[in-house]
Amino acid sequence: MIHRTIYILAFAFVLLVSCNSGTPKNVLPVNTMKVVMFDMLKADEWYARKLAGDTLMLRIKDDIPLYEQVFAVHKLTKKDFFDSYHYYEAHPIAYKELVDSLESFANMQKLKTIKK
Repeated sequence: MIHRTIYILAFAFVLLVSCNSGTPKNVLPVNTMKVVMFDMLKADEWYARKLAGDTLMLRIKDDIPLYEQVFAVHKLTKKDFFDSYHYYEAHPIAYKELVDSLESFANMQKLKTIKK
């Protein structure tokens, strides 16, 4: 009887721990991360267009300061972003949720631009 109780308690503990293994507190929530990533993609797009129009820019690496500006706008550090990004990368279900959310957000932004 005692053995059985110990097994049941151990199983309940393992189940509780595995169910409670949510996202760490230092990871940006999906709704924040998608906006930051969207802004980084816009910075990449701007840089790519700038490069295409100005061949002298090939020698200047301006995309890194653009990312730093995005982090500053969102009051993040590079470490905050990459810690979160690496978490999502290591968790395929959370990463899929992030990518799907980013895609949906980008589509909504595109519709807002078209309606103007």
